[in-house]
Amino acid sequence: MSTSFTHTSADGRAYTGRRNSIEPTAGAPLVIALHGGTYTSEYFDISGYSLLDRAEAAGVPVIALDRPNYVGSSPLESDDSIILANADVLTDAIGEIWEEHGGAASGIVLIAHSIGAAVATAIAASQPSWPLQGLAISGCLVRVPEESRGAWEALPPIPMIELPVPMKDMVMFGPAGTYSDDMPAASHPSNTLVPKAELLDITGGWIQRRAEVCGQVTVPVHHRQGEFDALWVTNQNEVDTFREGFTSAAAIDSALQLGSGHCIDFHLPSAEFQDSQLVFAKACAQTATV
Repeated sequence: MSTSFTHTSADGRAYTGRRNSIEPTAGAPLVIALHGGTYTSEYFDISGYSLLDRAEAAGVPVIALDRPNYVGSSPLESDDSIILANADVLTDAIGEIWEEHGGAASGIVLIAHSIGAAVATAIAASQPSWPLQGLAISGCLVRVPEESRGAWEALPPIPMIELPVPMKDMVMFGPAGTYSDDMPAASHPSNTLVPKAELLDITGGWIQRRAEVCGQVTVPVHHRQGEFDALWVTNQNEVDTFREGFTSAAAIDSALQLGSGHCIDFHLPSAEFQDSQLVFAKACAQTATV
């Protein structure tokens, strides 16, 4: 069972979230999980689909943070890139969390989804001072369908956007037969508002800087992309192009996740997908301690 998590950083910024009950131990990683746009940290803790529960059973401590502008985490604005601004403040906050909660763990592995995956990749590219051991990302690729950028730009000129639930379910989930009968409804408690700036950045600026940022990541990378992801142009060639961007990574395991839409955690392959992320995280920690 997860518990609430709160951290106040040295610069006064607040971060809320949730964690499982596992305490960091020697030779194990501390996982920091970052959600995507329109979701809260509860994305990683939906009953029956919970990364936190699965990690607890595997003996892996996980802290899932609400990114800036979500739930009780402090607001954040940027005149340039809201994704890079997220990465800047979260790099500092995660360093503080490591000092306070890292315990005997050998280091940190980031697990992140969608816009959170872009943020986590930028954090990894910055070569943080704290011991980053691996990057596991999903729902982030090379380019979006032509109509997507225009659709996001046409949203009302307000800072925070609430996507209609039927629209959101349509783009976040694959076709019928790729998820159980309790979905998409079971995922709705993790729904929330999204900064419009994030939607514009992930479909614009992030795409332009993706290759440069990915090329600066040196830790091992685990990447999965849902076969039926409607938010990105998704096929094997696109996955290969994304993989090729990690020119400096120690290792890269990138593949299509068959039978899933954008939110792999909420589809039938959820357990297989989360297990692969946790196996990756453990392997990163073990390699670092050899």
